[in-house]
Amino acid sequence: MSDPASIPVSILDSGRTFRAALVQLCSGRVVDRNVADAVALIREAAAGGAQYVQTPEVTTLMELETAKLFAAVEPEEGNRALQTFRDLAAELKIWLHIGSMPVKVAPDKIANRAYVLSPEGAIAATYDKIHMFDVDLPGGESYRESKNYRPGDRAVVAALPWGGLGLAICYDLRFPQLFRALAKSGAKFLTVPAAFTKVTGEAHWHTLLRARAIESQCFVFAAAQGGRHEHGRDTYGHSLIISPWGQILAEGGVQPGVIFADIDLQAIEDARARVPSLGHDRPFTVESRSGP
Repeated sequence: MSDPASIPVSILDSGRTFRAALVQLCSGRVVDRNVADAVALIREAAAGGAQYVQTPEVTTLMELETAKLFAAVEPEEGNRALQTFRDLAAELKIWLHIGSMPVKVAPDKIANRAYVLSPEGAIAATYDKIHMFDVDLPGGESYRESKNYRPGDRAVVAALPWGGLGLAICYDLRFPQLFRALAKSGAKFLTVPAAFTKVTGEAHWHTLLRARAIESQCFVFAAAQGGRHEHGRDTYGHSLIISPWGQILAEGGVQPGVIFADIDLQAIEDARARVPSLGHDRPFTVESRSGP
């Protein structure tokens, strides 16, 4: 994890640079305990000078058993965890991005929803994860996110003082068309809070995140869950902050903690000037041929 004391706050100026921090967690089955863990690390991030702080996917609850999941999840209206985070953003005067939390949207469905909270504690944007993680992995791991979760159907670019923040969550990472659309809709920063499995993380996490940064010419912020969770699942960790040129600026390990990086908007302009591919899309058709 990056040491905030090693990064001079004085280099930050009026809107051209800002400090970002990613909170890495190992969320469990008790919402109150997960919220308390997140709050402590968010405070650490703010104390280190971060103006934008992101937490991972499923910040408030990591639960696979349907009955226990629905018993613990609240709707957005009156949600105690969400109110705690809103109050914290206002107290610390930061942009607080809760990477996602489960929110009940119907008697039998939950949304995997991200919240971007302003320094006044207002909800500036929300995003519901579009792509559902329905997979069977080597070694017997099987996931059916669509069983309990309702997928979203809209991409979101949130307005931050430094530029557009394109919102995505975990499995969305494998769908590059989403990130291309976000970049072409004004995003300068792409976000991928996640709870990647250890197996898929070891194989693809760094490669996919660097690819999304390079092809979209945006900074990428990806706060991660890491470690062995109460229900026995292992997540990969390795929270990452990546430049528009694909350079890893900060990386976490597996344990909970905070990483920091100072973000210079000039890096976006430089990358897009060197390889102006965002302006080079052309229409095309696809032909399928069965023989010579």
